[in-house]
Amino acid sequence: MKRPESAWMNEELSLFRDNVRKFIAAEITPNEERWAEQQHVDRSLWLKAGAAGLLCTDVAEEFGGAGGTFAHEAVIMEEQAYAGNTAWAKGVHEIVTHYIVGCATPEQKKRWLPKLVSGEMVGAIAMTEPGTGSDLQAVRTRAERDGGDYIINGSKTFISNGHHTGLLIIVCKTDPTSAAKGISLIVAEHPTSLPGFKRGRLLHKIGQKGQDTAELFFENLRVPAENLLGGREGQGFYQLMNQLPRERLIIGVGAIAAAEAAMHHTLAYVRERKAFGKTLLEFQNTRFKLAERQTELTIGRVFIDHCIQKLMEGKLDAATASMAKWWGTQKQCEIVDECLQFFGGFGYMTEYPIARMYQDARVQRIYGGTNEIMKELIARSLD
Repeated sequence: MKRPESAWMNEELSLFRDNVRKFIAAEITPNEERWAEQQHVDRSLWLKAGAAGLLCTDVAEEFGGAGGTFAHEAVIMEEQAYAGNTAWAKGVHEIVTHYIVGCATPEQKKRWLPKLVSGEMVGAIAMTEPGTGSDLQAVRTRAERDGGDYIINGSKTFISNGHHTGLLIIVCKTDPTSAAKGISLIVAEHPTSLPGFKRGRLLHKIGQKGQDTAELFFENLRVPAENLLGGREGQGFYQLMNQLPRERLIIGVGAIAAAEAAMHHTLAYVRERKAFGKTLLEFQNTRFKLAERQTELTIGRVFIDHCIQKLMEGKLDAATASMAKWWGTQKQCEIVDECLQFFGGFGYMTEYPIARMYQDARVQRIYGGTNEIMKELIARSLD
């Protein structure tokens, strides 16, 4: 199966893609099963990726980055999806990095960005709470000013990279009497070494089993006031809203690439598998079903490439990013489900990539804002 040529690809990115593919084949694929058992990747992977220039590729050179564009990040996300890798939550690390790029003070950028680029620090963002999901204005985690520090109390759950995090952005209330205007983002450096920080269990999930997803608890966690992101209280909700389109596009990019990978595996299978003296691909039902899915994939690829181009131009709006997240993840789940059917009983066996793709796909419609929230955001743009 050939995917449509992306307008944002060029010769330099093609060479970069080859290097990414080699890194994944050498450092990630052989470890997937072990990581799934231990529920997190090895800490050394982040340092290897940093040394290979695969972290924060679109961060400016003055902060240690490669000075690339979002296209470099898209290439890595696609190659992860094509390899069936969901254990390495690099996308979350990049989302955190761009909170620093977009919102931090000059001093904060100098302090944190080089360590995110090198992999010395692993980025995580603590948004979701046990009683608060998509409604970020309702967070209960509290940060109170005490001299030169903030004292933070509360709990978070479903935190990707929570096990390895060295730079944790905490979404909290600095003014509990306000809703959106009471939210601030406070950065905890090397939180596992701080008194008052407690990491809970690694959570068992339906899919993405090798990706560390943790509970976090703050009991009088003391963080320097200079770690308030951007240096002003009450800016957190605006900062979150400003960065969410990028996060949602990242999910959409991975969704379309994963659906393309499902189609690739399925075509290889139906060309070889025989029933009643014919290959599965010779049956009209197979051909028609796959023709439908290929049409949807082509539409999805063209749209996601359009969104990538818009982000690179600084023109991607929240509604369009929500469309990419909603439509991309919905089609990922539908296409993977229909592809699995062609494998019959083998599709239910986890040694087959299609089975793992089925498990890994479901959460895509939940995190980064549920698809129901995406539809609400799109609907608001119609007013």
